[in-house]
Amino acid sequence: MALQLQLRTVSGLRGRADRIAKAAFRGLSFYTRVLESCEDEARFDETFRWPVASNVDGNEILEIQVFNYSKVFTNRLIGTFRMVLQKVVEEGHVEVMDTLIDDNNSAIQTSISIEIRYQAQDGTVGTWSDKEFLETPGLRPEGDGRCPLETDSLLPGLRQSSDVSPGKSSQQPADRSFRRAGKGVFSAMKLGKARPTKDDHRKQDEPAVLEAEDLDRKAMRLGGGLDPDTISLASVTAVTTNVSNKRSKPDIKMEPSAGRPMDYQVSVTIIEARQLVGLNMDPVVCVEVGEEKKYTSMKESTNCPYYNEYFVFDFHVPPDVMFDKIIKLSVIHSKNLLRSGTLVGSFKMDVGTVYTQPEHQFYHKWAILSDPEDLTAGLKGYLKCDIAVVGKGDNIKTPHKANETDEDDIEGNLLLPDGVPPERQWARFYIKIYRAEGLPRMNTSIMANVKKALIGENKDLVDPYVQVVFAGQKGKTSVQKSSYEPLWNEQIIFTEMFPPLCKRIKVQIRDSDKVNDVAIGTHFIDLRKISNEGDKGYLPTFGPAWVNMYGSTRNYTLMDEHQELNEGLGEGVSFRARLLMSLAVEILDTSNPEINSSTEVQVEQATSVADNCTGKMEEFFLFGAFLEATMIDRKIGDKPINFEVTIGNYGNQIDGMAKPVLRRKKEGGDGDEEESELLQNSSEDEGGEDGEMVSVSSSQPMKPLVTDRNYFHLPYFEKKPCIYIKSWWQDQRRRLYNANIMDKIADKLEEGLNDVQEMIKTEKPHPERRLRGVLEELSSGCLRFVTLADKDQHHASRTRLDRERLKSCMRELENMGQQATTLRSQVKKNTMKDKLKLVQNFLQKLRFLADEPQHTIPDIFIWMISNNKRIAYARVPSKDILYSIVDEEMGKDCAKVKTVFLKLPGKRGFGPAGWTVQAKMEIYLWLGLNKQRKDFLSGLPCGFEEKKIARGQNLPSFPPISLLYTKKQVFQLRAHMYQARSLFAADSSGLSDPFARVFFTSQSQCTEVLNETLCPTWDQLLVFDNVELYGEAHEMRDDPPIIVIEIYDQDTVGKADFMGRTFAKPVVKMSDEQYCPPRFPPQLEYYQIYRGNSTAGDLLAAFELLQIGPGGKSDLPPIDGPTDMDRGPILPVPLGIRPVLSKYRVEILFWGLRDLKRVNLAQVDRPRVDIECAGKGVQSALIQNYKKNPNFSTLVKWFEVDLPENELLHPPLNIRVVDCRAFGRYTLVGSHAVSSLRKFIYRPPDKKAQHWNMTGEIVVNMEPEVPIKKMETMVKLEASEEEKEKKKKKKKGGGGGGEEVEEEEPDESMLDWWSKYFASIETMKEQLRQQEAAAAEAEEKEEMEIAEEIKLDDSPMKGFKGQAKNKEKSKAPKDDKKKKQQSAPELPEKKNKQKIDELKVFNKELEAEFDNFEDWLHTFNLLRGKIGDNDDNATEEERIVGRFKGSMCVYKVPLPDDITKEAGYDPNFGMFQGIPSNDPINVLVRVYIVRATDLHPADINGKADPYIAIKLGKTDIKDKENYISKQLNPVFGKSFDIEATFPMESMLTVAVYDWDLVGTDDLIGETKIDLENRYYSKHRATCGVSQTYSIHGYNVWRDPMKPSQILSKLCKEGKVDGPHFGPGGRVKVANRVFTGPTEIEDENGQKKQTDEHLALSVLRHWEDIPRAGCKLVPEHVETRPLLNPDKPGIEQGRLEMWVDMFPMDMPAPGPATDISPRKPKKYELRVIVWNTDEVILEDDDYFTGEKSSDIFVRGWLKGQQEDKQDTDVHYHSLTGEGNFNWRYIFPFDYLMAEEKIVISKKESMFSWDETEYKIPARLTLQVWDADHFSADDFLGAIELDLNRFPRGAKTSKQCSLEMVTNEAELPMVSIFKQKRVKGWWPFVARDENDELEVTGKVEAELHLLTAEEAEKSPAGLARNEPDPLEKPNRPDTSFIWFLNPLKSIKYLICTRYKWLIIKIVLALLLLIMVALFLYSMPGYMVKKLLGA
Repeated sequence: MALQLQLRTVSGLRGRADRIAKAAFRGLSFYTRVLESCEDEARFDETFRWPVASNVDGNEILEIQVFNYSKVFTNRLIGTFRMVLQKVVEEGHVEVMDTLIDDNNSAIQTSISIEIRYQAQDGTVGTWSDKEFLETPGLRPEGDGRCPLETDSLLPGLRQSSDVSPGKSSQQPADRSFRRAGKGVFSAMKLGKARPTKDDHRKQDEPAVLEAEDLDRKAMRLGGGLDPDTISLASVTAVTTNVSNKRSKPDIKMEPSAGRPMDYQVSVTIIEARQLVGLNMDPVVCVEVGEEKKYTSMKESTNCPYYNEYFVFDFHVPPDVMFDKIIKLSVIHSKNLLRSGTLVGSFKMDVGTVYTQPEHQFYHKWAILSDPEDLTAGLKGYLKCDIAVVGKGDNIKTPHKANETDEDDIEGNLLLPDGVPPERQWARFYIKIYRAEGLPRMNTSIMANVKKALIGENKDLVDPYVQVVFAGQKGKTSVQKSSYEPLWNEQIIFTEMFPPLCKRIKVQIRDSDKVNDVAIGTHFIDLRKISNEGDKGYLPTFGPAWVNMYGSTRNYTLMDEHQELNEGLGEGVSFRARLLMSLAVEILDTSNPEINSSTEVQVEQATSVADNCTGKMEEFFLFGAFLEATMIDRKIGDKPINFEVTIGNYGNQIDGMAKPVLRRKKEGGDGDEEESELLQNSSEDEGGEDGEMVSVSSSQPMKPLVTDRNYFHLPYFEKKPCIYIKSWWQDQRRRLYNANIMDKIADKLEEGLNDVQEMIKTEKPHPERRLRGVLEELSSGCLRFVTLADKDQHHASRTRLDRERLKSCMRELENMGQQATTLRSQVKKNTMKDKLKLVQNFLQKLRFLADEPQHTIPDIFIWMISNNKRIAYARVPSKDILYSIVDEEMGKDCAKVKTVFLKLPGKRGFGPAGWTVQAKMEIYLWLGLNKQRKDFLSGLPCGFEEKKIARGQNLPSFPPISLLYTKKQVFQLRAHMYQARSLFAADSSGLSDPFARVFFTSQSQCTEVLNETLCPTWDQLLVFDNVELYGEAHEMRDDPPIIVIEIYDQDTVGKADFMGRTFAKPVVKMSDEQYCPPRFPPQLEYYQIYRGNSTAGDLLAAFELLQIGPGGKSDLPPIDGPTDMDRGPILPVPLGIRPVLSKYRVEILFWGLRDLKRVNLAQVDRPRVDIECAGKGVQSALIQNYKKNPNFSTLVKWFEVDLPENELLHPPLNIRVVDCRAFGRYTLVGSHAVSSLRKFIYRPPDKKAQHWNMTGEIVVNMEPEVPIKKMETMVKLEASEEEKEKKKKKKKGGGGGGEEVEEEEPDESMLDWWSKYFASIETMKEQLRQQEAAAAEAEEKEEMEIAEEIKLDDSPMKGFKGQAKNKEKSKAPKDDKKKKQQSAPELPEKKNKQKIDELKVFNKELEAEFDNFEDWLHTFNLLRGKIGDNDDNATEEERIVGRFKGSMCVYKVPLPDDITKEAGYDPNFGMFQGIPSNDPINVLVRVYIVRATDLHPADINGKADPYIAIKLGKTDIKDKENYISKQLNPVFGKSFDIEATFPMESMLTVAVYDWDLVGTDDLIGETKIDLENRYYSKHRATCGVSQTYSIHGYNVWRDPMKPSQILSKLCKEGKVDGPHFGPGGRVKVANRVFTGPTEIEDENGQKKQTDEHLALSVLRHWEDIPRAGCKLVPEHVETRPLLNPDKPGIEQGRLEMWVDMFPMDMPAPGPATDISPRKPKKYELRVIVWNTDEVILEDDDYFTGEKSSDIFVRGWLKGQQEDKQDTDVHYHSLTGEGNFNWRYIFPFDYLMAEEKIVISKKESMFSWDETEYKIPARLTLQVWDADHFSADDFLGAIELDLNRFPRGAKTSKQCSLEMVTNEAELPMVSIFKQKRVKGWWPFVARDENDELEVTGKVEAELHLLTAEEAEKSPAGLARNEPDPLEKPNRPDTSFIWFLNPLKSIKYLICTRYKWLIIKIVLALLLLIMVALFLYSMPGYMVKKLLGA
């Protein structure tokens, strides 16, 4: 368990010095605090605790060393004490006093006094009996016989064995100094800073463990010769781990986030289906999300339809509802208007599964279709689709699509989340519902009341049943009429694929009613928490266990406003019921014939479970004390207020248990006798042996007192009311204990991570040491869990889930502990960030594991009741206050004072209502077994007397009804409110008038109101006098109550608006302490302000709580500082606390204003910008006419201001734009607060670093660029060879026009811009792959990486992106070399092959890549108006009223001389030297639009007719006539030229509209580009720099300036020496030398000398130039998201484009590059069907019964079914052989680059125009059996992908099924390369068992010609002219009769005249009958007449 050492004193020291001691055990050492200047005795009085994972061995040694401490030098060792732990292990507790020994092992006279305790691991804990609990105070330290409840007994008795020994009372305060443990540590509360420095200087004798700043610490530790990379810092908590702490931290976020509706969009693209099971079907796909259904179009007679249709579903629902919706894809066959069609197969998964995928999407994945009606059948086909779920603010990155080569691998791209096996099986989910109890009254039907009135029938008013919803199916139990305790014992069975892709099962108790059924309570079971997919995992299992349901309050009203809570939305505010249920899963063996193959939900009877299966009934005791109730909202009114605490239905007085009998029966437990005992017990109100008590669950009503204008408080001064409740629950504490241990590990980890992040944020030294400390704590915590959980008693009521979960938690934690240890050793300064991410994953995992799915004791609710109405509540999980004798298992708030904020229930708590505090409570809670209740008061602040009810007076363990505090301390609180920043805008002006209100206990004070600012500097000290706190003094010191600070906005009329809230803890000084460093005066700190769940700024303040001693206030430190300032009686923050200021100069660059919106309907005409920072400021020049020129005339102005030396304390700088109106009036247009000036602070360059730059020449190596940019001819060759290699390996076609075939050389004239584009996309994909591979590699070779990263750190872009790029560069050459080696032998033959030039395809906006082009000109958004009340961030867009362009520079006052001494320094421009003029400038803007992808459909048919609209200034181009019909991925390929004048016209808007025949066109989405920033940027974004320089062809240089001109211009502007071109292809710029080719070819192939290649190579490496260099924008295509203002934040598609800009005063650029889309090429495919063989025979002969077939072959190209062609019929084939010699001719248009056929056809007869489809080139051939009188029979088919199909077999014999099924291993051919192919191919179809079988073979010849070739050599259809085919040699039927005359007769007569013969026969029969009738008629007549 733990070894604990108390180091008391070291005496007999010599001299006077600072002393420190170090204690080490098992390699973990703790240091004490430093005792300054002690003489002969050092009293340390500190306790250290080592959690031990394995038992301590008697031979192990504990070592203590004592040092003289030195700040500068290493510490000098005084002596060492070593102790063998044998006696400690035997006795468990030893006190020792002994001498130290020096280095030579000789004793010295210094002696040490210590006490050691050890608690073994076999947990003597389990051995205490209940009796001991109530009588002896447990294992107390010997000689410490204090009475259990005496006020001194501060530490809970039973925990002392594992805790700190209190020793004697005299020594208490010192002991207490560690109370700053786990929780309640300031750093633990997310209240602004983790306070490493100040808070830990508690007093000089306090452990200074966290003080990373003191370098002396470091020196001291390094003194031990440690490597600095292994040092770890623990937090103080590590030193004093488990010292109890009386307060737990409050949660600062108030508003419930669950249950609030949000916008979601589900987009589904159905691409194609393959291998659908069935013959000759017409498939349609139905996409169903939730309740909405959409259908694709129908594709006729195909088993592999290609759709490429896109569907979008929009939802506005809460997240929980959204993620439970089911996405169902089903393929239906032959659906039409009249019939619903038959289901082929379906696939379903929930939205949550998609949302948890990376990027929230599945892209190009294959869904496996299965038939839910037939479990035994296998899969029914595959459906390829994209599914994406977008919430507000998510942006989805679509992977780039160029051509789909890899996705034909179906098995490798299944639509399943990672870790789900592709072979999913069917499984049965058995959900057993046993019984429920504690249901509320639900007389929802009015009839019930009427009935009651008339008949007086008094039944339970609820008819419950349980409904279970899973994977889109519902199951219900029967309805139990009128029962609060229904008994069902039924099981609901779902049949679903396993593992299911639906995560949650929803279990709901509902009340059946004639009118409508209402939910009583809902519970969700998350399958991930009740199963484990690992190899040691287990199937989902649950229970039998009770499930608690929470929802609305239990009072029954007809219309319940919180009904949604009962549906499981939002946090329940009251206990509703509990349900006993279980779940089991059984995987079906589908081969078993007995199995019921339906997937309908079934409901059956189930056997009931034994009563005790869920645990033994135990009596629990809940105690609570209300120490304070303040901040009660005034709106509640001043009626008396009381508080009620409930646990389950116990304690609920208004509407709890209706009849007492019920309760006892209900909580019955194991059987009759126990039940009756319980009955007696609770009915005997008089005491039993224990003084049986009646629960008191609510406080006495009291009238509230006024605190201030907003809040009341209740007068709980010295008398604190208490409540106590007895309740009976099954004893399943173990579950909660395990969860608590994990929660505590997680809390500690989270606290540590917050520390680390805080250290990084505030740039404290060595955050990596703290991270190591965090990892140490984590690994010891994990080991501790394993030891504690391992001795879990095996009691009967553990369910399978308990056992399995325990096993898997232990595995996980053991594993995590080991990983943490390994990680710790890997944490270095530069791997810090990555490791931090990994550790955060640990945290999520721990939180996931700690959540116990099987409930036990219900949560506790605290309700504030006023005037019998429930107003506000707080919900406390029962595990948090559960008591355990083992410290780690104890709930984190058990026996602690917890600050709780009450909130409004349900929807009322949304929005602003949820932000106001309803009440702030200080409450103490304890929950445990009744028999353990000895200690329930142990954690209360001391110094009270108990007041009990009369009967319990003299019973020691009887709970008090109130506490009377006899001790109280008087304090003065000083709140130093310095400033706040980045507050929330509460007024319509976009500013606020903030003031702060500080609450402490029941007092409150306000700062002054500062008008019109978001960054108020109040600089004010608030003094709270005579603050009375109850309890012992030292407790206050270590654990003062919290201070609440609320920020409000003052309005002239009405109530102040709430702007945010934060908490703080004061630093406490007792009257006997000195007011001196290190703790006093306190330092200012930032506290994070929250508004609802979102952050709303920071508060910079400090708080101190000073005890007023016996001498009164005169003893307090004086409040210095002028009181009578011009501000009246306001005290400023005193000098020691306010920051140290120094003079700074702030220079502002005023450039211009853009896009100013109207103010109060008036245009802005003469704007001005005011800059303000810390009370000083400057105004810009006035813009005289904003319309004419929105730029400023004076560019640079400055002002001086006093700013804090500490940059973190810098106030924000405010930019306000005002419009100057007539008569000196001003209106505010908008404002912007620059929250951090850091990026604008000028730091002079390091002199030392400059030296190496200036000496010698550095030859820049072009090598790293090779893989992507081919610089020299040789490399080109190799690279293109490698391309070919890749192709050969893949045996698949290329992506671009240039890389087509090995045999063909791409002709320069064939290449166009698109070849370049497609080649670049291939490269981009390749790079992404490399990056992924590199990332994987990086993890393995961590240490190498680190070294590499250090080298790379010298790159000019220090950012993360820079490193990523360098990594890529350094990775790529390796891969390249491998490939080169492979392709080397082939080099000589193909010297003339050339490589396509490429451009850079960015899959994001250019701005994202180049930091918004804010290299010197920044854009500040001006905001106005309130921030919306809803917490959506998107509203900021609507508040932007314009943009200010400019920049700023901040530096300490004397201007650095390196700037002023530079040549050409202009003092008017200060730091902004070399800035271009901001006069208007004319520019030619050339916009190239390449294509759009994934547009949001705008028409009903799920398509859109997009066209481009461009707007720039007054120019508005709508390219409406060139709309592209019915396309969501249109290729525009257009360029537009616009002339514009900057600055007036600088915002370019490119929009995509949907063309509509009727009505206005709809906007699909638009993107905005700020051209001005691009134009002026140093990255030179006017025209991208190409990869190579050529003067003709497809890659012609676009810029009017040649590379050499650009280079000399850049050198001149950047004051760089150069360029100097030298011989041999060298150029020197500054001290860098570049090399490159020097010749260029013109159109005629003439070579000329040129420097352009050299200049270009410099431009492509401009970032390597010292000082002036930065990356230049390459020739590129950028991908911009399209957004629609109506659907903020959700991407509506993406646009690929780029923009070139050319100043008009320069030579004009050449014509625009032609990017018009490639026209598809016309081809003709001629297919000759020569013969068939082995076709299966369908028909039987009439006479002979022989089988034969009348064969014909049908063929078509995919997408052109209507143009299908048939051969003639080969009649009567007896062998399956057929001869045809028949030619089909298919003309088609084909896009080479995309490998698609382009078809234009009308969608339907109503369509206005033709739609263009792009379809894979696939040829389908089918073989049929012709029938005369019935429909033809389909026999088999084959589909050939013309780009990749198996080579035909030479003979019919070699042709087999393999050719279809085993495509991967066969040689593939492409008709586009071979042109002519002949061979045999199999026809296949599925037999009854769904197996593929060969149904025939066809010998065919495919011949592909271009349209021109086809014209030159025409051929006829069928066997016609021209180029006729000979007639087939078929056996002639006319001669068969020689061999078989009957057959030929049958053939001649039967088949041809069959019907005729039948008709003639029938007619003859009829005639004969008529004739007979006429013949015999007369005879009969005569007989009749004569009566013969």
